Amino acid sequence: MVATISPTLLYDDAKVAIRLLKDAFGFREVAVYEDEGGAVLHAELAYGDGMVMLGTRGREGVFAKAMAKGGPVGVYVAVEDTDAHHRQAVEHGVEILMPPTDQDYGSRDYMARDAEGNIWSFGTYVPGGAA
Repeated sequence: MVATISPTLLYDDAKVAIRLLKDAFGFREVAVYEDEGGAVLHAELAYGDGMVMLGTRGREGVFAKAMAKGGPVGVYVAVEDTDAHHRQAVEHGVEILMPPTDQDYGSRDYMARDAEGNIWSFGTYVPGGAA
């Protein structure tokens, strides 16, 4: 299945962000394109059938200019085992904003902040499906 919605984030240090997403959150690197200086122009990381794209902040182009003042974003990722996923993030020193918590709507979620302020929520809720 192809991911039809892919959040796109810009980071001051995209290489550090890629490492965090892979090591602490379990994403899989699909593609990374760098310029001659080593800045990440475009990267794609997958989790299940979802995808997130990211790059280095401060480049030229319409998207880079539109996102120049973009603040942190929030991304939700459905996981099978919230507690195991949370333990992995903690082991990698991720800032946890909310520990695994049972929600009124049947999901079990936790929330974390990455090094550049983006909010990542992980839990058993599947939008459009059963929790």
